Amino acid sequence: MKLTLAIAAAFATVALAGPAVAGPGEDLAVKEKCSKCHTEKTTKKGPAWASVAEKYKGNADAPEKLFQALKKGGKMGDEEDHKKVTASDADIKALVQVVLSSK
Repeated sequence: MKLTLAIAAAFATVALAGPAVAGPGEDLAVKEKCSKCHTEKTTKKGPAWASVAEKYKGNADAPEKLFQALKKGGKMGDEEDHKKVTASDADIKALVQVVLSSK
């Protein structure tokens, strides 16, 4: 009985943990506390990621522009200064892709 219960608990844990796996962009957003000012769909202190994605839709320079803005920090549009994101270039680029893929 104990073994059956343990197997059922292990199965449930694995089944429920699957969707919780995030990529480097999402992990960086959590680490840098991006949700303090941004959400995917609603405006807080900063614009919603979906709004940013819509603004840059079809702009081939958008990934590089956002990457540089996050890497250096400072003014981004009409908003207040954005903090510098401290991470590897690859992780910042992954975060940019998360933002630009928001809907």
